[in-house]
Amino acid sequence: MTTGTSVLLDEDLDIRGPIARPSLHDAIVTRVRDMIIEGELPAGGRIHEGNLGKTLGVSRTPLREALKFLASEGLVELSPGRGAVVRQFSAKDVHDSLVVLGNMEGLAGRLACEHASDDEIKEVRALHDRMIDMYEKQDRLPYFKLNQNIHSAILRLSKNEALAYVHGILQARLRRIRYIGNEGPEKWAGAVADHEEIIRALEARDADRLCAVLTAHMEKTWQRVKNAV
Repeated sequence: MTTGTSVLLDEDLDIRGPIARPSLHDAIVTRVRDMIIEGELPAGGRIHEGNLGKTLGVSRTPLREALKFLASEGLVELSPGRGAVVRQFSAKDVHDSLVVLGNMEGLAGRLACEHASDDEIKEVRALHDRMIDMYEKQDRLPYFKLNQNIHSAILRLSKNEALAYVHGILQARLRRIRYIGNEGPEKWAGAVADHEEIIRALEARDADRLCAVLTAHMEKTWQRVKNAV
């Protein structure tokens, strides 16, 4: 990402001017992904294309294409015998992935403190403030999406495309796991407190502190989710 380029994701921008209609594919992918994140489609469960298609009001062909895309993200597994199944991770899978994510985010935080422009950091602050607003409203799914966008934004501010790419793959696979880390008021408040520290360290360009906070955040995430996997 070059200096001066917005760090905000398209889905979180306030749209001005002509409105582009989202494709049917994107709409289905987003809806099914949300159903997996929120547990409406449970881990390990088979996705019945006919029933899901009726629920969403779409035919099997675009639904199957959407499931193939979600399989590429690691959220769905496609089996010749069973069809599409929501991917289920073992506790070791989750722990190992969070360890890797924590170390990648720690490195990204160091690089972001060095390479991010002031305007880019302000955009992350804007994401953070919107996330806090969702937290105060107890609107969990929009909160979670903004939360994940903040992590992705910090990776982009590292200006290391390889690092951001690998991080994106792991983060996509763990969306449901990360979401359940906010279950219960105490866990959710703890995650918010972590993010308050993250944004303060980023704004101060305190590389050591930001690295430590991001790494610890993933360690705490494991403590919040380990009994649920």
